[in-house]
Amino acid sequence: MSAHQQPLSAGPGIAARTLHGFLRFREASIVVVAILLIIYFEISNSNFITNANLQTLSQFISAPVIIACGEIMLLICGEIDLSVGMVFAIAPFIMYFCATSLGLPIIIAMLIALAVAGCIGLINGFITVKLRVPSFVTTLGTLFLINGLTLTISKGFPVDTPGSPAFAKIMGAAGYAEIIWAVIIVAIMHVVLRNTRWGLHTIAVGGNVLAAAESGINVPKIKIGNFVLTSVLGAFAGIVEAYRIGSTDPLAGGTNMMFLAVAASVIGGTSLMGGSGTIIGGLVGGLVLGVLQDGFTIDGINAYTFDMIIGGAILIAMVFNIHVARLRRAGRKL
Repeated sequence: MSAHQQPLSAGPGIAARTLHGFLRFREASIVVVAILLIIYFEISNSNFITNANLQTLSQFISAPVIIACGEIMLLICGEIDLSVGMVFAIAPFIMYFCATSLGLPIIIAMLIALAVAGCIGLINGFITVKLRVPSFVTTLGTLFLINGLTLTISKGFPVDTPGSPAFAKIMGAAGYAEIIWAVIIVAIMHVVLRNTRWGLHTIAVGGNVLAAAESGINVPKIKIGNFVLTSVLGAFAGIVEAYRIGSTDPLAGGTNMMFLAVAASVIGGTSLMGGSGTIIGGLVGGLVLGVLQDGFTIDGINAYTFDMIIGGAILIAMVFNIHVARLRRAGRKL
Protein backbone atom coordinates (compact mmCIF):
# COMPACT_ATOMS: atom_id res chain seq x y z
CA MET A 1 0.00 0.00 0.00
CA SER A 2 2.80 2.40 0.93
CA ALA A 3 4.46 1.83 -2.44
CA HIS A 4 1.27 2.95 -4.16
CA GLN A 5 0.72 5.91 -1.85
CA GLN A 6 4.21 7.42 -2.13
CA PRO A 7 3.81 8.89 -5.67
CA LEU A 8 0.44 10.36 -4.70
CA SER A 9 1.87 12.20 -1.72
CA ALA A 10 4.89 13.36 -3.73
CA GLY A 11 2.71 14.79 -6.49
CA PRO A 12 1.44 17.92 -4.73
CA GLY A 13 4.92 18.62 -3.37
CA ILE A 14 6.45 18.58 -6.85
CA ALA A 15 3.65 20.74 -8.23
CA ALA A 16 4.01 23.25 -5.40
CA ARG A 17 7.79 23.41 -5.83
CA THR A 18 7.37 23.89 -9.58
CA LEU A 19 4.86 26.69 -9.04
CA HIS A 20 7.03 28.42 -6.48
CA GLY A 21 10.06 28.03 -8.75
CA PHE A 22 8.10 29.60 -11.59
CA LEU A 23 6.91 32.47 -9.42
CA ARG A 24 10.48 33.29 -8.42
CA PHE A 25 11.08 34.59 -11.92
CA ARG A 26 9.25 37.90 -12.24
CA GLU A 27 9.48 37.85 -16.02
CA ALA A 28 8.09 34.31 -16.45
CA SER A 29 4.40 35.21 -16.65
CA ILE A 30 4.85 38.14 -19.01
CA VAL A 31 7.11 36.01 -21.24
CA VAL A 32 4.25 33.54 -21.57
CA VAL A 33 1.90 36.41 -22.51
CA ALA A 34 4.37 37.66 -25.13
CA ILE A 35 4.69 34.20 -26.69
CA LEU A 36 0.92 33.72 -26.80
CA LEU A 37 0.46 37.12 -28.47
CA ILE A 38 3.10 36.32 -31.09
CA ILE A 39 1.41 32.98 -31.83
CA TYR A 40 -2.00 34.65 -32.07
CA PHE A 41 -0.91 37.37 -34.49
CA GLU A 42 1.04 34.88 -36.63
CA ILE A 43 -2.09 32.73 -36.90
CA SER A 44 -4.27 35.74 -37.70
CA ASN A 45 -1.82 37.09 -40.29
CA SER A 46 0.96 35.00 -41.86
CA ASN A 47 2.95 38.17 -42.60
CA PHE A 48 3.60 38.79 -38.91
CA ILE A 49 6.79 36.74 -38.60
CA THR A 50 8.66 37.97 -41.67
CA ASN A 51 11.95 39.82 -41.89
CA ALA A 52 10.29 43.07 -42.97
CA ASN A 53 7.73 43.00 -40.18
CA LEU A 54 10.25 41.92 -37.55
CA GLN A 55 12.22 45.05 -38.40
CA THR A 56 9.04 47.10 -37.96
CA LEU A 57 8.33 45.33 -34.67
CA SER A 58 11.84 46.06 -33.42
CA GLN A 59 11.25 49.75 -34.16
CA PHE A 60 8.10 49.75 -32.02
CA ILE A 61 10.04 48.17 -29.16
CA SER A 62 13.47 49.81 -29.09
CA ALA A 63 12.98 53.43 -27.95
CA PRO A 64 10.46 52.69 -25.15
CA VAL A 65 12.68 49.88 -23.84
CA ILE A 66 15.79 52.09 -23.75
CA ILE A 67 13.86 54.73 -21.80
CA ALA A 68 12.27 52.06 -19.60
CA CYS A 69 15.73 51.02 -18.39
CA GLY A 70 16.04 54.41 -16.71
CA GLU A 71 12.43 54.66 -15.58
CA ILE A 72 12.70 51.26 -13.90
CA MET A 73 15.64 52.45 -11.82
CA LEU A 74 13.67 55.54 -10.80
CA LEU A 75 10.47 53.61 -10.08
CA ILE A 76 12.39 51.12 -7.95
CA CYS A 77 13.76 53.92 -5.77
CA GLY A 78 10.29 55.44 -5.45
CA GLU A 79 10.39 58.22 -8.05
CA ILE A 80 9.20 58.84 -11.63
CA ASP A 81 10.26 61.05 -14.55
CA LEU A 82 7.44 62.44 -16.70
CA SER A 83 9.77 64.74 -18.66
CA VAL A 84 11.94 62.03 -20.25
CA GLY A 85 9.77 61.94 -23.38
CA MET A 86 10.55 65.61 -23.98
CA VAL A 87 14.26 64.99 -23.39
CA PHE A 88 13.85 62.30 -26.07
CA ALA A 89 12.59 65.04 -28.42
CA ILE A 90 15.06 67.83 -27.65
CA ALA A 91 18.32 65.84 -27.62
CA PRO A 92 18.51 65.30 -31.41
CA PHE A 93 17.97 69.05 -31.96
CA ILE A 94 20.81 69.91 -29.59
CA MET A 95 23.02 67.46 -31.49
CA TYR A 96 21.90 68.95 -34.82
CA PHE A 97 22.65 72.56 -33.89
CA CYS A 98 26.01 71.64 -32.36
CA ALA A 99 26.99 69.78 -35.54
CA THR A 100 25.66 72.31 -38.06
CA SER A 101 25.70 75.75 -36.43
CA LEU A 102 28.85 75.20 -34.36
CA GLY A 103 30.54 72.86 -36.85
CA LEU A 104 31.47 70.31 -34.17
CA PRO A 105 32.24 66.68 -35.04
CA ILE A 106 29.12 64.55 -34.83
CA ILE A 107 30.46 62.47 -31.91
CA ILE A 108 31.18 65.62 -29.89
CA ALA A 109 27.75 67.02 -30.81
CA MET A 110 26.09 63.82 -29.61
CA LEU A 111 28.05 63.82 -26.35
CA ILE A 112 27.02 67.44 -25.72
CA ALA A 113 23.37 66.49 -26.28
CA LEU A 114 23.73 63.64 -23.77
CA ALA A 115 25.47 65.98 -21.30
CA VAL A 116 22.65 68.53 -21.58
CA ALA A 117 20.18 65.72 -20.95
CA GLY A 118 22.18 64.73 -17.89
CA CYS A 119 21.93 68.31 -16.62
CA ILE A 120 18.15 68.17 -17.03
CA GLY A 121 18.11 64.99 -14.95
CA LEU A 122 20.33 66.66 -12.39
CA ILE A 123 17.89 69.57 -12.12
CA ASN A 124 14.96 67.17 -11.75
CA GLY A 125 16.80 65.25 -9.06
CA PHE A 126 17.93 68.34 -7.17
CA ILE A 127 14.45 69.88 -7.06
CA THR A 128 12.89 66.56 -6.05
CA VAL A 129 15.43 65.49 -3.44
CA LYS A 130 16.89 68.71 -2.06
CA LEU A 131 13.82 70.95 -2.32
CA ARG A 132 11.48 68.06 -1.47
CA VAL A 133 9.09 68.57 -4.36
CA PRO A 134 7.33 65.34 -5.45
CA SER A 135 8.97 63.98 -8.60
CA PHE A 136 5.56 63.86 -10.32
CA VAL A 137 5.22 67.64 -9.91
CA THR A 138 8.88 68.40 -10.67
CA THR A 139 9.02 66.45 -13.90
CA LEU A 140 5.56 67.59 -14.96
CA GLY A 141 6.90 71.14 -14.83
CA THR A 142 10.09 70.31 -16.76
CA LEU A 143 7.96 68.38 -19.27
CA PHE A 144 6.21 71.59 -20.34
CA LEU A 145 9.39 73.65 -20.05
CA ILE A 146 11.41 71.33 -22.33
CA ASN A 147 8.54 70.97 -24.77
CA GLY A 148 8.30 74.74 -25.15
CA LEU A 149 12.07 75.02 -25.49
CA THR A 150 12.13 72.34 -28.21
CA LEU A 151 9.42 74.09 -30.21
CA THR A 152 11.21 77.42 -29.77
CA ILE A 153 14.65 76.34 -30.96
CA SER A 154 13.22 74.24 -33.80
CA LYS A 155 10.57 76.83 -34.73
CA GLY A 156 8.23 73.88 -35.05
CA PHE A 157 9.99 72.41 -38.09
CA PRO A 158 11.78 69.07 -38.43
CA VAL A 159 15.44 68.89 -39.46
CA ASP A 160 17.59 66.24 -41.13
CA THR A 161 19.72 64.13 -38.85
CA PRO A 162 23.42 65.04 -39.29
CA GLY A 163 26.25 62.59 -39.83
CA SER A 164 27.66 60.28 -42.49
CA PRO A 165 25.57 57.36 -43.86
CA ALA A 166 27.95 54.88 -42.21
CA PHE A 167 27.55 56.54 -38.81
CA ALA A 168 23.78 56.72 -39.30
CA LYS A 169 23.63 52.97 -39.96
CA ILE A 170 25.54 52.22 -36.78
CA MET A 171 23.32 54.51 -34.71
CA GLY A 172 19.97 53.24 -35.96
CA ALA A 173 19.44 53.51 -39.71
CA ALA A 174 20.43 49.88 -40.38
CA GLY A 175 17.64 47.32 -40.14
CA TYR A 176 18.13 45.99 -36.61
CA ALA A 177 20.62 48.56 -35.30
CA GLU A 178 18.11 50.22 -32.97
CA ILE A 179 17.03 47.00 -31.28
CA ILE A 180 20.66 45.95 -30.92
CA TRP A 181 21.35 49.17 -29.00
CA ALA A 182 18.27 48.47 -26.85
CA VAL A 183 19.43 44.91 -26.03
CA ILE A 184 22.95 46.13 -25.20
CA ILE A 185 21.58 48.76 -22.81
CA VAL A 186 19.20 46.23 -21.24
CA ALA A 187 22.10 43.82 -20.64
CA ILE A 188 24.25 46.56 -19.07
CA MET A 189 21.44 47.89 -16.87
CA HIS A 190 20.45 44.37 -15.79
CA VAL A 191 23.99 43.83 -14.49
CA VAL A 192 23.99 47.27 -12.86
CA LEU A 193 20.71 46.60 -11.05
CA ARG A 194 21.44 43.05 -9.93
CA ASN A 195 25.20 42.88 -9.51
CA THR A 196 26.48 46.30 -8.45
CA ARG A 197 26.34 48.32 -5.27
CA TRP A 198 24.45 51.08 -7.11
CA GLY A 199 21.66 48.69 -8.09
CA LEU A 200 21.41 47.10 -4.66
CA HIS A 201 21.31 50.53 -3.02
CA THR A 202 18.58 51.59 -5.46
CA ILE A 203 16.46 48.61 -4.39
CA ALA A 204 17.17 49.32 -0.72
CA VAL A 205 16.16 52.99 -1.04
CA GLY A 206 12.88 52.03 -2.69
CA GLY A 207 12.17 49.30 -0.17
CA ASN A 208 12.65 51.43 2.94
CA VAL A 209 14.24 54.84 2.58
CA LEU A 210 14.70 55.36 6.34
CA ALA A 211 16.37 51.99 6.85
CA ALA A 212 18.56 52.64 3.79
CA ALA A 213 19.69 56.01 5.16
CA GLU A 214 20.38 54.56 8.62
CA SER A 215 22.49 51.80 7.07
CA GLY A 216 24.76 54.41 5.49
CA ILE A 217 23.37 54.59 1.96
CA ASN A 218 23.56 58.05 0.40
CA VAL A 219 19.89 58.32 -0.54
CA PRO A 220 20.08 61.73 -2.29
CA LYS A 221 23.01 60.51 -4.41
CA ILE A 222 21.12 57.38 -5.49
CA LYS A 223 17.94 59.24 -6.41
CA ILE A 224 19.62 62.14 -8.19
CA GLY A 225 21.91 59.72 -10.02
CA ASN A 226 18.95 57.75 -11.32
CA PHE A 227 17.28 60.95 -12.51
CA VAL A 228 20.44 61.76 -14.48
CA LEU A 229 20.59 58.21 -15.84
CA THR A 230 16.96 58.33 -16.99
CA SER A 231 17.43 61.61 -18.84
CA VAL A 232 20.62 60.42 -20.54
CA LEU A 233 18.94 57.21 -21.69
CA GLY A 234 15.95 59.23 -22.92
CA ALA A 235 18.28 61.46 -24.92
CA PHE A 236 20.13 58.48 -26.37
CA ALA A 237 16.83 56.86 -27.37
CA GLY A 238 15.82 60.08 -29.12
CA ILE A 239 19.12 60.25 -31.02
CA VAL A 240 18.93 56.62 -32.10
CA GLU A 241 15.33 57.09 -33.23
CA ALA A 242 16.32 60.22 -35.18
CA TYR A 243 18.96 58.25 -37.06
CA ARG A 244 16.49 55.47 -37.80
CA ILE A 245 13.96 57.89 -39.28
CA GLY A 246 16.55 60.17 -40.89
CA SER A 247 15.04 63.35 -39.50
CA THR A 248 14.21 64.98 -36.19
CA ASP A 249 10.64 66.09 -35.46
CA PRO A 250 9.99 68.51 -32.55
CA LEU A 251 6.75 66.66 -31.87
CA ALA A 252 8.37 63.22 -31.84
CA GLY A 253 8.14 61.15 -28.70
CA GLY A 254 6.73 63.44 -26.06
CA THR A 255 4.35 62.14 -23.44
CA ASN A 256 3.40 59.16 -25.60
CA MET A 257 6.96 57.83 -25.56
CA MET A 258 7.23 58.39 -21.82
CA PHE A 259 3.96 56.59 -21.11
CA LEU A 260 5.01 53.66 -23.31
CA ALA A 261 8.23 53.37 -21.29
CA VAL A 262 6.37 53.48 -17.98
CA ALA A 263 3.80 50.99 -19.29
CA ALA A 264 6.57 48.62 -20.39
CA SER A 265 8.13 48.92 -16.93
CA VAL A 266 4.90 48.22 -15.06
CA ILE A 267 3.76 45.41 -17.34
CA GLY A 268 7.23 43.91 -16.96
CA GLY A 269 6.82 43.66 -13.20
CA THR A 270 8.18 46.93 -11.78
CA SER A 271 6.17 48.18 -8.84
CA LEU A 272 4.95 51.78 -8.81
CA MET A 273 5.27 51.55 -5.03
CA GLY A 274 9.05 51.23 -5.30
CA GLY A 275 11.45 48.60 -4.01
CA SER A 276 11.15 46.02 -6.78
CA GLY A 277 11.49 45.67 -10.52
CA THR A 278 13.56 44.06 -13.25
CA ILE A 279 15.25 45.41 -16.38
CA ILE A 280 14.56 42.19 -18.29
CA GLY A 281 10.91 42.60 -17.36
CA GLY A 282 10.96 46.05 -18.97
CA LEU A 283 12.30 44.51 -22.17
CA VAL A 284 9.58 41.87 -22.20
CA GLY A 285 6.94 44.47 -21.31
CA GLY A 286 8.13 46.56 -24.26
CA LEU A 287 7.94 43.46 -26.45
CA VAL A 288 4.32 42.88 -25.42
CA LEU A 289 3.38 46.49 -26.23
CA GLY A 290 5.28 46.33 -29.53
CA VAL A 291 3.61 43.08 -30.54
CA LEU A 292 0.18 44.52 -29.74
CA GLN A 293 0.84 47.75 -31.63
CA ASP A 294 2.35 46.01 -34.65
CA GLY A 295 -0.24 43.23 -34.65
CA PHE A 296 -3.13 45.71 -34.52
CA THR A 297 -1.57 47.67 -37.39
CA ILE A 298 -1.26 44.58 -39.58
CA ASP A 299 -4.77 43.41 -38.76
CA GLY A 300 -6.18 46.87 -39.50
CA ILE A 301 -7.56 47.40 -36.00
CA ASN A 302 -8.31 51.01 -35.00
CA ALA A 303 -5.27 52.69 -33.42
CA TYR A 304 -7.42 54.03 -30.57
CA THR A 305 -7.98 50.44 -29.47
CA PHE A 306 -4.27 50.20 -28.69
CA ASP A 307 -4.60 52.88 -26.00
CA MET A 308 -7.50 50.98 -24.46
CA ILE A 309 -5.40 47.82 -24.41
CA ILE A 310 -2.46 49.64 -22.77
CA GLY A 311 -4.73 50.98 -20.04
CA GLY A 312 -6.22 47.57 -19.39
CA ALA A 313 -2.81 45.90 -19.48
CA ILE A 314 -1.41 48.31 -16.87
CA LEU A 315 -4.34 47.70 -14.52
CA ILE A 316 -4.14 43.92 -14.97
CA ALA A 317 -0.36 43.95 -14.55
CA MET A 318 -0.60 45.94 -11.31
CA VAL A 319 -3.22 43.63 -9.83
CA PHE A 320 -1.31 40.57 -11.00
CA ASN A 321 2.03 41.83 -9.63
CA ILE A 322 0.50 42.55 -6.22
CA HIS A 323 -0.97 39.05 -5.92
CA VAL A 324 2.11 37.30 -7.31
CA ALA A 325 4.21 39.17 -4.73
CA ARG A 326 1.91 37.80 -2.02
CA LEU A 327 2.31 34.28 -3.43
CA ARG A 328 6.10 34.69 -3.43
CA ARG A 329 6.06 35.76 0.21
CA ALA A 330 3.79 32.82 1.03
CA GLY A 331 6.15 30.50 -0.81
CA ARG A 332 9.14 31.70 1.19
CA LYS A 333 7.28 30.93 4.42
CA LEU A 334 6.55 27.36 3.38
